[in-house]
Amino acid sequence: MNTVNLKQLAKELNVSVSTVSRALRDSWEISTPTKQRVFELAKKMNFQPNPYASSLRKHRSRTIAVVIPEVANNFFALAIKGIETIAREKGYHVLIYLTNEDAGEEMSVATSLQSGRVDGVILSLSGHTTDIRHLVELQQRNIPLVFFDRVCDSIGAPRVVTNDYESGFVATEHLIRAGCRRIAHLAISMELSISHKRMKGYTDGLRRYDQPFDDGMVVHCEDSDEENYKKIRALLSSPDRPDGIFASVEKLAVQVYHVCRELGLDIPRDVKVIGFSNLVTASLLNPALTTISQPAYDMGKEAATILFRRLEKKYILPPEDSVILPAKLEVRSSTI
Repeated sequence: MNTVNLKQLAKELNVSVSTVSRALRDSWEISTPTKQRVFELAKKMNFQPNPYASSLRKHRSRTIAVVIPEVANNFFALAIKGIETIAREKGYHVLIYLTNEDAGEEMSVATSLQSGRVDGVILSLSGHTTDIRHLVELQQRNIPLVFFDRVCDSIGAPRVVTNDYESGFVATEHLIRAGCRRIAHLAISMELSISHKRMKGYTDGLRRYDQPFDDGMVVHCEDSDEENYKKIRALLSSPDRPDGIFASVEKLAVQVYHVCRELGLDIPRDVKVIGFSNLVTASLLNPALTTISQPAYDMGKEAATILFRRLEKKYILPPEDSVILPAKLEVRSSTI
């Protein structure tokens, strides 16, 4: 069986080879009707592009990097699926790099990526990143960079985020309307913009409903699950323990369940719990966990779409623009 090539497609359509090539790459230079004709004929003739040859001509690796801080959070697993969906459509491979919330490891990964082994980078910051020179250097080497979820506001790069402030406010408001009067907030690294926004939503929610802010109700959690468990246990063992808990990430909400079971506290009678979470098992917990669910899969798809637009020179928005996809409150038994 003979392999169909660009020349044959061009001859059938009576257009140039370059027109066919650009149409198949979804270039803005080619009209929609022409693209449609090319796509239909390519499908009919079972045209199979050669990504390896194409990458050699363009000096591209046909690979993108995704740098994430952890895998225990189901959010990142879903985001990666969204990224890979777009990458596959574009004929690209995805390399996953895990920093384990270590700024030094993030710096090491970014430095290794400057060699040109990838065409672009999608990144979510570690919880301890303060020095951003390694990210600036990526841009200086003309490697497109897109942030998602945990972003760096001081770098002019596209960002895909959710409405963290509004979600923090809604979570706190929901607990207050459910009857809670001592609401604790389990926060992660305050080096992250998402932490500040969720905290601000929490404090503004208290203020809006004339609830006093108690600094002792804010628990700053670390990378260590063991240390976090101790902090949550101390919080729920105190005489003035909270009657509501807003966890900023899903693993902290799950730890609250473990501590309550150990202490004999009933959820939601003794303490109501809500948390940011994309756990598919949230509805199966006992009781089912009320969540602020981020559109993780869509955030991954959007971040990848923006990256490929930049790679294809079709990115028309200012590089510092943010795409905000709203999270959703899912009310379940843990707050009823």
